[in-house]
Amino acid sequence: MSDTPANGPALAVVVKGWPRLSETFIAQELAGLQDMGHDFAIWSLRHPTDTKTHPLHDKITAPVHYLPEYLRSETARVLAAYRAARRLPGFAEARRIWRADFARDRTRNRVRRFGQACVLATELPAGTRAIYSHFLHTPSTVARYAAVMLGIPWAFSAHAKDIWTSPDWELREKMAGDATGATFGATCTAFGADTLRDLATDPDRIDLIYHGLDLSRFPAPPERPKRAPGDPIHLVSVGRLVEKKGFDRLIAALSMLPDTLDWRWTHIGGGELKDQMRDMAAKGEITDRITWRGPLTQPEVIEAMRASDLFVLPSRIAINGDRDGLPNVLMEAASQKLPILSTAISAIPEFIESGTQGLLASDRPQDLADAIAWMAENPDDARAMADAALDRLRSDFGAEPGLRRLSERLTALTGA
Repeated sequence: MSDTPANGPALAVVVKGWPRLSETFIAQELAGLQDMGHDFAIWSLRHPTDTKTHPLHDKITAPVHYLPEYLRSETARVLAAYRAARRLPGFAEARRIWRADFARDRTRNRVRRFGQACVLATELPAGTRAIYSHFLHTPSTVARYAAVMLGIPWAFSAHAKDIWTSPDWELREKMAGDATGATFGATCTAFGADTLRDLATDPDRIDLIYHGLDLSRFPAPPERPKRAPGDPIHLVSVGRLVEKKGFDRLIAALSMLPDTLDWRWTHIGGGELKDQMRDMAAKGEITDRITWRGPLTQPEVIEAMRASDLFVLPSRIAINGDRDGLPNVLMEAASQKLPILSTAISAIPEFIESGTQGLLASDRPQDLADAIAWMAENPDDARAMADAALDRLRSDFGAEPGLRRLSERLTALTGA
């Protein structure tokens, strides 16, 4: 852990883990805020597990501090923090909130969050004026408890799983219009914003801020020659091997493709279902057509996209309600004029109108297989949709407007 200075940045940014390859949207945002002159420190609930980092992570110069990932692993630190936290002006109120939360969620995680909040509240430098958390579930719980202890404002950025898998009572209380609720909340999809505004005491506190894409960080799209007759079509997907990404449905779909279509599929990303997905491919007798590349840096992802013919992301709703928001990889594919096949889940239609900027199928394997075959057989239409996706990205999904709005919000939050 970094040494905590006596006086540090006015803003503390709480994240679940830092750095993470799968969360380029957070790195892009923080790099953008840094370029706009914001001074902040990063406080992470977990240590990194990825062995690689993106160039964006290396660009961010903010100090990084790690809270105790498990309370038992740093008992002395946690106990010292608890004793010190008891002297803070808002400790009694924070403990009351935690007890009410724990009565409805009697888990070790809830205990861990309060312990992490005690550490955060007592180790933040004296100059900290506000806390801003990424994700509305665990990081915002820690941020809220700590902010109440200290009597300072806090805010959040919500994304996908944190909205769809959190109980309504918890979302409502974090967005309550009192001193314990968030001063503002940002979320990256209109679909998510509508959901949160319906639950918030003051809907005006919820901003729709698309992450967008900073195209200055990406190479110009390549010229894509037409595939020669007999050449295989190269498919690529980027995403963790988890239920909501729908790769089980895609593997089933690949097994259904007609024998007349020669194809190759490259998957990029980690995830707990890796072994299960590979077993499915083996049973479908398609292993020799698949390349599993694991987690890659953003430049490596872009290189793979430039060498491919079709981007496929078969997102779906998981059993527990989890789902994608608007995955940045769709915009990254669009930046390289790579035709896109996805599904009409959550906020994906906010970027892609089916038949205009890409093709949106259902997540049924046969429908996915039919859509892949259609894209392969109609390359001119696929190319036109890729052109339209890049035009939409440039006109409506640049990073700068969202960063400007977030910068205004954070400046007001810290009073800096």
